[in-house]
Amino acid sequence: MSRISVRGFAVASATAVTTVGAAVGVASGEEQGTTADDLESVAADATLLAEIPAGTNAQLHTASLTQQAEAQSTAADADAVREAQEAARIQAAEDASARKAAEEEAEREAAAAAEAAAAAEAAEEAANAPVQSSYTVAEVQALAQSMVPADQFQCFSNIVDHESGWDYTATNPSSGAYGLMQALPGSKMSTAGADWQTNPATQIEWGLSYMDDRYGSPCGAWEFWTANGWY
Repeated sequence: MSRISVRGFAVASATAVTTVGAAVGVASGEEQGTTADDLESVAADATLLAEIPAGTNAQLHTASLTQQAEAQSTAADADAVREAQEAARIQAAEDASARKAAEEEAEREAAAAAEAAAAAEAAEEAANAPVQSSYTVAEVQALAQSMVPADQFQCFSNIVDHESGWDYTATNPSSGAYGLMQALPGSKMSTAGADWQTNPATQIEWGLSYMDDRYGSPCGAWEFWTANGWY
């Protein structure tokens, strides 16, 4: 017997017992406060309860549970779709940002490589230029412009202005510092070429290397010079 049919049976039985009890009370002359109409109504209710099929209630209950389960499953599927879409959107944004950063880094590296190649080419051309017996200030400055990166030239020029006034043969009588950058001793410029005493291009090449190695750039050297009066 199913759970629902047991319940229906219990209700019907209780109703029947109540009905019988009422009838007995009347028959025994006890004051039950129950009329004949009441007895007929109770009997009718019992009959109706007994006639309700237990299977119908079970089917309705099962259908309700099925609808609830389907609704919950549909809601869960919708939530899963939304979460997947949001995750995909976030991942796509992160991927796009990473690609953009990589492209920008590649562009910076390419620009730096091109600048370095141009500077190296200019330095080589200057080094291979015919050596003159003498150079004017304008010629020395032109050499420097062809060898020093454009964004560093003004800083480089500021240092040379203060150190030698663009005289590649300038000599400090007390210390012995020599050349455009007043290297001390001047012979250290031989690392750039044996003609360091007479070739301003050799001095410029050495000066650039010195500033880059010690201060990071000519502008780094100039910043130090302005704070200390030497570099």
